[in-house]
Amino acid sequence: MENGIKEKNLDLDSSIKVKITQTTHIQPRKKIGRRECQLITFDLPYLGFFYNQKLLIYKANGDDFEEIVKKLKEGLSVVLEEFYQLAGKLGRDDDGVFKVMYDDDMDGVEVLDAIVDVNHDGVMVSVDELSSKDEFTMMKDLVPYNGILNLEGLQRPLLAIQFTKLGDGLAIGLAFNHAVLDGSATWHFMSSWAELCDGAQSISKLPVLDRVKVRPTRVSLEIPDVPPQPDLTAAAAAAPKLREKLFKFSGAAIEKIKAAHNAVGPTNGTTAPAGPPFSTFQALSSHLWRAVTKARELKPEEPTVFTIFADCRKRVDPPMPESYFGNLIQAIFTGTAAGLLLGHPPEFSAGMVKAAIGAHDNAAIDKRCKEWEDKPIIFQYKDAGMNCVAVGSSPRFKVYDVDFGFGKPERVRSGANNRFDGMVYLYPEKDGGKGIDVEISLETKAMDNLERDKKFLMDGEVV
Repeated sequence: MENGIKEKNLDLDSSIKVKITQTTHIQPRKKIGRRECQLITFDLPYLGFFYNQKLLIYKANGDDFEEIVKKLKEGLSVVLEEFYQLAGKLGRDDDGVFKVMYDDDMDGVEVLDAIVDVNHDGVMVSVDELSSKDEFTMMKDLVPYNGILNLEGLQRPLLAIQFTKLGDGLAIGLAFNHAVLDGSATWHFMSSWAELCDGAQSISKLPVLDRVKVRPTRVSLEIPDVPPQPDLTAAAAAAPKLREKLFKFSGAAIEKIKAAHNAVGPTNGTTAPAGPPFSTFQALSSHLWRAVTKARELKPEEPTVFTIFADCRKRVDPPMPESYFGNLIQAIFTGTAAGLLLGHPPEFSAGMVKAAIGAHDNAAIDKRCKEWEDKPIIFQYKDAGMNCVAVGSSPRFKVYDVDFGFGKPERVRSGANNRFDGMVYLYPEKDGGKGIDVEISLETKAMDNLERDKKFLMDGEVV
């Protein structure tokens, strides 16, 4: 255990600061022994990404912070009995094949206790203040492991959690090693942890931990034991300045977008699309792709790519259960020229998205895996395509049901890691309706143009 206080500026332009008051490590409550699990083709490409971060903001009695954190830590030690891989580290065998290693002697999950400092008026930042902020950089130090590569899981814990005391609640910031799990597995873990803290005697859905059932291929990677540190300062100086924005599409706005994509075009003389109507995801994806392409002011001949990080659990043969713990996602790409995208009615782009998703069956997945295994490439988080719009996360994840016993979160956000020009994160709206929250990162000029586009938001709002 390390005691002491460390300060982290929440943002250069903000007076808010975060103080780390204690660092501990949490292991599974029961002894498990030594366990190993080989990483597979679906996991390995993400070694070059940064840790995947999530932030959940809760209202709670500030005087109960220490008791709440104690309860959260106790529940964490119990849930790690089943999700023990998150308490381990990465390792490699003599052939250079990566694996998750766990041993009772390992440190376990890194846990930080923290508190936000008072502002100039002597008041601690409130839950509502944080929930209303649209650019995540204002909150980035509420989440641990900023700028930490997944490869560093060779030396670091695979999960770090920060509990930060707010004026009237707390923030739970998490950093998951993306080479170990995807979004579905992340929220499976979170819901299981919350179940136990809320009084359940056991979790309702055990994780399926054997990855080799999906793909037994052993892939050897030549990577140094100590991964090179990216020069984030130089990269930030050279890269175009990005802005992040949270756009809240109401249920009514989503229905308008679907109707526009499934309606007969008023001027093109076509009939409505053949077959089943476009889904909410297909219509919203098309809407985002078209709007961002317009906002970027691309030349008609310039390419634009739409990328989806798709869950393959039901696409592989045999299918895997939702409780499969690991990465079982692949990037699906479709693209065209900017002029063609914007010169056609919305069903054109929605049809491209629908076709790309429909074509990604087990045969396509297997072909992609074999191509990668023949020539392994460690992707960077921004390798999503030229002038891309890349969608991660899913509004299907029940992120607002993560209730540890003191209420549902007021806001759920993605962290500062793995953001690039065109990255989009989708979340359901807080109140359980059909609305969708859309986090977008864009170059400054394009974001300015997007905010001015009245057709983009329909009747929603910019937070």
